Amino acid sequence: MVSARSPWWRPDIHADRRPFLKARVRMLAGLRAFFGAQSFVEVDTAILQISPGNEAHISAFATQMQDGAGRASPLYLHSSPEFAAKKLLAAGEERIFTVAHVFRNRERDRLHHPEFTLLEWYRAHAPYQRLIEDCAGILAATAKAAGADLLTYGGAIADPFEELELLSVTEAFDRYAGIDLLATIDGLTPNREALAANAQKCGVRVVRDDSWSDIFSKLLSVKIEPHLGHGRATILMDYPASEAALANLQEDQRLAERFELYACGVELANGFGELTDADEQRRRFEAEMAERQRIYGESYPIDEDFLAALAVMPPASGIALGFDRLVMLATGAPHIEQVIWTPVAEGVWAK
Repeated sequence: MVSARSPWWRPDIHADRRPFLKARVRMLAGLRAFFGAQSFVEVDTAILQISPGNEAHISAFATQMQDGAGRASPLYLHSSPEFAAKKLLAAGEERIFTVAHVFRNRERDRLHHPEFTLLEWYRAHAPYQRLIEDCAGILAATAKAAGADLLTYGGAIADPFEELELLSVTEAFDRYAGIDLLATIDGLTPNREALAANAQKCGVRVVRDDSWSDIFSKLLSVKIEPHLGHGRATILMDYPASEAALANLQEDQRLAERFELYACGVELANGFGELTDADEQRRRFEAEMAERQRIYGESYPIDEDFLAALAVMPPASGIALGFDRLVMLATGAPHIEQVIWTPVAEGVWAK
């Protein structure tokens, strides 16, 4: 059926949204000034890609390209500009950022939209910890541009000008769930039964088909994330290796060079020390797609051109930040569609 939600283009509804959208424009200008001061180049990556990405739980929009003879070749709307941006690093660019429209299927609620804006930036020859400094600078620069003293969402607040809290995933699981996470990893192999037992003690429901990663995600969502980024933004870092398909491993190979930025209990950004081993990346992509096939009955192709570029890409760090969510928090907007200029139409679903 057609949604009864009032059209965003009605003048009275748009008038309510206008302050959020004007703040969005100022924040975008603040971002560009921030990166310009550090000699970053703004790049514009193609939306149509051979592969939309190879993460098990990110669903894509499929299309096709036809040649003059009418022969069709499958393409996808990208779920991230990551593959294209890394090809630019391989080509010789060193500091790049992009403000990209990206597309993810099966996602629509207060914090998710099927078409949204990702800010991604990459630093060649820089450790991933440098991105944490960038996050602090971006929170301050965009809040100032929006005229916001605090970030707010769901009754929570965070000061965008305060020093970031640094918290490891293992510390967070111990603090908020009473779980020794590393004790559920045998050597380098996640122990599904051990984590399931801990989850059930916490009152988190586990079903037979849940993998270790599924249980980890449930615990993170229910027990950890609601506590993050209160008073000041939090960097949740040192993720388990199994939860970082595109990241380098640390000296302790149970852990990866991955972190996420949270404010007011909302995930804002996901950063990595980028994996540059093409063979290892292929293995991880294949594992992710096998998992996607098991869960959703479909998988996506691997971009061979990306793997070829990865083999010559320099060491780098990179991060993606949900710009719409950042605007929400800086303006106090309760729903993501209030900060998007033209939200995607509601679907007309078959009965």
